[in-house]
Amino acid sequence: MAENEQTHLPAEQQRHLARAKRLEWLSLGYTACTITLVAFVLGNSQAMKTAWVEDMLSTLPQISFLVAALFIRKASTLRHPYGYHRSMTVGHLVGSVALLVVGSILAYEAASGLVKQEHPSIGTLQLWGNTVWMGWLMVAVMAVIAIPPIFLGRAKIKVAKDLHNKLLFADADMSKADWSTNVGSIVGVLGIGIGWWWADGAAALFISAGILHDGVRNTKHAVVDLMDESATTYDQQKPHPLIKTLQEHFIDKDWVGEVGIRMRDEGHVFHVEVFVVPVDGEVCVDTLREATVEAVALDWKLQDLVLIPVPELPANTHAAHDTESPT
Repeated sequence: MAENEQTHLPAEQQRHLARAKRLEWLSLGYTACTITLVAFVLGNSQAMKTAWVEDMLSTLPQISFLVAALFIRKASTLRHPYGYHRSMTVGHLVGSVALLVVGSILAYEAASGLVKQEHPSIGTLQLWGNTVWMGWLMVAVMAVIAIPPIFLGRAKIKVAKDLHNKLLFADADMSKADWSTNVGSIVGVLGIGIGWWWADGAAALFISAGILHDGVRNTKHAVVDLMDESATTYDQQKPHPLIKTLQEHFIDKDWVGEVGIRMRDEGHVFHVEVFVVPVDGEVCVDTLREATVEAVALDWKLQDLVLIPVPELPANTHAAHDTESPT
């Protein structure tokens, strides 16, 4: 492998990464506008305040991604021989823990307000010579800002798949679900308007529960990745198909009797250990080198792959056997 090859993404993935950065900067700019806009119409609604905090928290994955994108460009070193791609996972963990902590605090405050039976009120303001209930402004603002994150989320999901980036996918998933936060805050405000004092607290609890859910789920995903869980798809729903692809690639070779795969996710690329049991008990270096080059060419994420001949497969590998080989 060429020096620092595992640090640099191929040209196509570089374009996807550049697009991801643009989407994250666009999201940050849009969120800054929504935070400012919502700040002017907060009133005494707990649901609105919770939604406002949620908007601020939504910038954490975006900031984490942009910071991590700076680190993945760094060349691998003796101290960090696998490069810095895992900075994406670290950013995923930092943002997730923040969601978990703040979500817990907001849920506690919302629940406390319900227990204490706090009765929030929303005042009026003079607008072009007319007295207007501020609740209508709150509803209008939350309805308008609910739409763009849905489209931003969909765009990010496509790029997250192309980049195999779990931090970007987590951000996209939360963006797509932002509409539920806005709907919840609208219900809470309208509840105050018709005299249901508990509707605001219930909406705040609903919104904070969503934040807490995102925090728990993403913290779990980030932790298992840092603990070297076997590689999964970008949405962490199933084992990565490249495991099976590599099994089939090596088991088809006439000199391979058994093959076992260990694959761990380094952020964008995978570190892969391929254990092969040669049919004749031995294999030459040139054959191993040729097979390694062929395997690395299968997918851009397989830049860091080691091929190891062994007398028998070690435990905890994804194993495949040549059923046509003599037993």
